[in-house]
Amino acid sequence: MIGWRPIFAEFLGTFAILFAGTGAVVVNAQTGGVISHSGIALTFGLVVLAMIYALGEVSGAHLNPAVTLAFAAAGRFPFSRILPYIGGQLAGALSASLVLRVLFPRSLTLGETLPSGTLLQSFVFETLLTFFLMLVILRVSVGAKEKGITAAIAIGSVVGLEAMFAGPVCGASMNPARSLAPALVSGHLEHLWLYLVAPCLGAFLAVPAAHFLTGPPVSPGK
Repeated sequence: MIGWRPIFAEFLGTFAILFAGTGAVVVNAQTGGVISHSGIALTFGLVVLAMIYALGEVSGAHLNPAVTLAFAAAGRFPFSRILPYIGGQLAGALSASLVLRVLFPRSLTLGETLPSGTLLQSFVFETLLTFFLMLVILRVSVGAKEKGITAAIAIGSVVGLEAMFAGPVCGASMNPARSLAPALVSGHLEHLWLYLVAPCLGAFLAVPAAHFLTGPPVSPGK
């Protein structure tokens, strides 16, 4: 039976990501671009890095429903824990968006992810972004201790990198909780389906790719 500590860790970590990340989007809009797009991308990458370091030993620091589902599909997470983990993540995300609503009542979208081009373009972007993010997560979350130590750096760097180049096109969500919470609290649900489906699809596609890359052990000299 799962205890409350891992669920609380998922709550806190996802709260921090939404509060810092979407908070940076809101502050940037209200201050005339003081933070800048690069600053927003860096904020998302750094907060993910920090939360993995802080909470990884407690819950694994999924902090993302798509990640939880993909870990289960990969056989590295029990199906019985899926709902409690996702519940904690969604509660954390919604709480952060509600706090931002109180702090910034004039914000129209609260940092919601929105497509700037066609829906197909954003769908493909979100699918591929989450595919590569999940592939990195699966590859760096096992193996040597040194790899585990640097996993947070690798994952946070991927989040920041993808937000840097893809944010202006699709918002670079890669996380259904990150998109769901501000959409619900702000009341803008027009394109929400895209940011729920595409990240989950991308994360699932990363599972067989990671299995294939792992393969059987290679003998010395081959």
